[in-house]
Amino acid sequence: MSAAIVPRVLGRYALYGEIASGGMATVHLGRLLGPVGFSRTVAIKRLHAQLAREPDFVAMFMDEARLAARIAHPNVVPMLDVVMLEDELFLVMEYVDGESLARLLRLSDERSLRVPLSIVASVMTGVLHGLHAAHEAKSDHGEPLGIVHRDISPHNILVGADGVPRLLDFGIAKAAGRIHTTREGQLKGKLPYMAPEQIRGNADRRSDIYSCGVVLWELLAKRRLFKGDEASVLAAVLSDAIEPPSRYAPEVPEALDELALQALNRDPERRFSTAREMAEALERATALASATVVREWLEELAGAHLAGRRRQLSEIESGPTVVQAVARGGATPKVPAQLSPRALGGKRALLLASLLGLAGLLLTLVWRSTSAAPETAPAARASGTASAPSRALVTSTEPSRDATPRHATTAVAASSVARPEQSPSASRRPDRLPAPRPAKASTTNRLEQVIDRRR
Repeated sequence: MSAAIVPRVLGRYALYGEIASGGMATVHLGRLLGPVGFSRTVAIKRLHAQLAREPDFVAMFMDEARLAARIAHPNVVPMLDVVMLEDELFLVMEYVDGESLARLLRLSDERSLRVPLSIVASVMTGVLHGLHAAHEAKSDHGEPLGIVHRDISPHNILVGADGVPRLLDFGIAKAAGRIHTTREGQLKGKLPYMAPEQIRGNADRRSDIYSCGVVLWELLAKRRLFKGDEASVLAAVLSDAIEPPSRYAPEVPEALDELALQALNRDPERRFSTAREMAEALERATALASATVVREWLEELAGAHLAGRRRQLSEIESGPTVVQAVARGGATPKVPAQLSPRALGGKRALLLASLLGLAGLLLTLVWRSTSAAPETAPAARASGTASAPSRALVTSTEPSRDATPRHATTAVAASSVARPEQSPSASRRPDRLPAPRPAKASTTNRLEQVIDRRR
């Protein structure tokens, strides 16, 4: 790996080159750095540095992560993680090999090609099913979140190399319990794709259906529906009559004309009530292209762009790890403590010292338990049985014929190290320990012997 592409490390992620950019953030290739060499390619969305200091934009970014994490659908790009580091904010998403619908339309225009009707229907049907999943998303407590995307456009529709379209970017979504609230008089979204009521500040899920209607109209007619400066676009969205797409593309059937115009009705009550309803109507209106056909269309239009990105990704995946790249002379990235070679060495030394200390403690306990064999209590000797292992054993200081001298060490064994009585051979002391000397008869013992002889 060359020094030029040594990544920046963000916690457990490695940040590589930029693959897309927008008004709020840039999207980079990334790698998840797991243990034992595990890694995974991800896409990392990075909030622009100047916006990372603005509380409103930070709140929007956090809301995007929170909302997208609640949507589980194959037509929505999954959100995996959030990273806050050095006053910067990063969203980690699943990496999808593909291109945005906006770029695909631009490439089609450059070649003067029309998007086949079956592919238009397949892409829009997938987007609508993913949008319906977002509209129906619920909180951890099962309460509806009331998500409204508010920014559906070709830029936020990704067509994957697997032939599956996906919806992304919930950065300005409206939902219950959002941290960020739109300031009064501030428009959120791309004006040519905004519903009239959204411009007035009253967006709901039917506003997203209107936006899907604009995208569908443009795919069918192969031209922009509203264009010009901001004032002219605003006036057109609010009042201009909308012609059917077949006015510019005669091959469009009447059923698709009616469907697009219903989605674009200025009265929300006359639109489709749900995104799923619109998707089902689209499925009835025309044949849908298979995922294989969509994939072939994508490769034909954007094969060169995809091949370049795949080469870059292959170099990243097959290259050395971050630590290896630095050792080979690459530019030193900001490596967190848990990945730093110096920190790793210190942790290994600390672990080794802890293990050695534990081993020494265990050896000491074993030696003491074998070298200091406790004597049985008088009651146990009288009954001819060994004392219970669970009790502490204390040698008696009462003199007797077989007692040890008073100066003998008193043995106290805790219940945790006391062992059941073993056979004489098993309990024999190590050979290296000297056998105890026989005790001399005490004065009390000699008196007892004299009394016995007189008797």
